[in-house]
This record gives sequence, structure tokens and C-alpha cells, in this order.
Amino acid sequence: MPALPLIIDSDTGSDDAVALLLATASGLGDIRAVTTVAGNVPVETGTRNALISLETAGRTDIPVHPGCARPMTRTLSSAQHVHGQDGMGDIGLPDPSASCKSTHAVEVLLSHPRENPGELTLVTLAPLTNIAAALLRDPDLFTRYRHVYCMAGAADLRGNISATGEFNVWADPEAAKIVTQAATPDKVTWIGWDVSRKDAVMTPADQRHLEDIGTPMATFAHRINRTVADWARDVTGLAGYDLPDPVAMAVALKPDLITEQEQTYVDISVADETRGQMIIDRRVSAPAPNLTLVRRVDEAGFKKLLFDTVSTLAPPAPAAAL
Repeated sequence: MPALPLIIDSDTGSDDAVALLLATASGLGDIRAVTTVAGNVPVETGTRNALISLETAGRTDIPVHPGCARPMTRTLSSAQHVHGQDGMGDIGLPDPSASCKSTHAVEVLLSHPRENPGELTLVTLAPLTNIAAALLRDPDLFTRYRHVYCMAGAADLRGNISATGEFNVWADPEAAKIVTQAATPDKVTWIGWDVSRKDAVMTPADQRHLEDIGTPMATFAHRINRTVADWARDVTGLAGYDLPDPVAMAVALKPDLITEQEQTYVDISVADETRGQMIIDRRVSAPAPNLTLVRRVDEAGFKKLLFDTVSTLAPPAPAAAL
């Protein structure tokens, strides 16, 4: 199978970085551009982290385009308490050799599918600010993509930033609401934190295996998730840290990993008390479904893809694109 042409929107922290490794080094993805947005970290930091991640995979040629520096109507609330001040575990990573591009992320999200209609898959790993901004300019944007996969929400209403809110949706619920209003289930699939919590937890044994692989990508993936492991232990109570962005990326690259999904109507709460909560209407009288929700994936298949990918040696980095 030819590699899947991708646009990736990211607020690159430690789990986004692993997702970028999957897309670049698995042989399954053909990244045409990475766009960045404020979320886990400020947009400037996330852009730096995206460049570092791509360089780790030997792909300094992939263009990175910074986007929105704050949510649509709210002040930025980052997840640096989870991912570290630098978003990558505060392990002192050196600056990347490549630089970001000057074209704004929203312009990239709009122009690429117009130039290549029906060819590109969009994968979002971040608050949906860039995507909503693009939709406000082109309400038919999703029809121009082959498919859109979003790491967003918690379909079982168990949150990781609030009682019922998943961080990406909670960080900019107004943007998420715009996305759900523009979505159709044949075009837009959400993979929520509920999937990650159930099927993408790196147990202590998985973490040791990742460390023991010993390749540059495996060592990178292990070290940058140091602070996430501490947070997962102290806050979410998981038996290890989970990888929401990598499992969403894995679904985009290998949809056959999905073992359970549903099509249903989803709205997003913007009220303070339930900020970012998914409002899922499964009644017979509900509005027509607007999203496909992935509910479970093949955990063993996901981890095999991850371990196989980081076990490879990244090729020498080509010269950065002009």
C-alpha cells in the first residue's frame, strides 16, 4: 500500500512527538506538512518540539507551520504541568537544525486540500483552534479532505483535565463545537481519551521494553515521557502512562486496528461547569449522527506498530526544504 498523504495538526508535547515518529518512520505515512497550535505548550514551544521530533526521525525536510497562539475566545491554559515546561519532559533537548516556515498554519490547512482534493488525510492531535479557524473561512473544508481523524474528547465522560473533559476539547471548547457542527460521520472520526486509557497504556513492562530497544527513536520516546509517567501515576491512576496522540495516529494509519466504533450525534459543552464535555445523543429521536467515535482498538496491534517503528534506525536527515 502506498503511504498515506497526511497533514498533521499538533501542539507538540511528548505524546504528539511519538505520534510524529509513527507517521514518519512506520512507512505508512507521507507527511506533506505539520501545523502547530497552542495547547500542551505555547505555539512557539510546540513548533520547536515538532521540528525536534521530525529531526529525530530523519525528516528535516517536512515543513512545519505555526498557527494560532491562543484559543478562540479564552486565555491559554497549557498542559506543561503534565508534559514539562518544554513539553518534552524537561530533559534538555538541543535546538533543532531546521526552522519553521512563515506561512500560517490556517493557510496551509486551507490551501493543501484545495490543491489536492480528496487526497489528503488530516490528523489533529491538539486543541481544534486552527481547524475551527479554517472552517470559519471555508465551511466545506472537511469535504476536501479524504478523511479527518481527531484525538479529541472522552466518549465515556471520564476526563483527564476535569471530571468530564479531555484536554484538547476542554482547552478550546468553542473550536471543538465548530468542528462538530461541520462534521459528518463519513468524513470525521474522533479517537478520545477513553480509547487511550483503555488500549494505549504503557505499563512498566512496556516502558522497560521501550528503553531496552535502545535505538535513537526508542530512547527519545522513552525519555520525553518522563513527566507524563509521574502525572499519570499521581492524577489519573493508570498502570503506566497512556499515549492518546499515538493511538489516534495509529488509527489513521491503520484503520483495521479499530475493534469498536459508533456513529452518533455529538455536541460540546462550553459552560463553565461542564467545559469541554461531549454531549452524546443516542436517542432514536436524536439529530443525525455527525461523528464516528472510535471506542476500542487492538491494544496488541497498536503496541506492535509502536515498537516496530521505534526499533528502526532513522535514515540520515535530508537537506531542509527551502
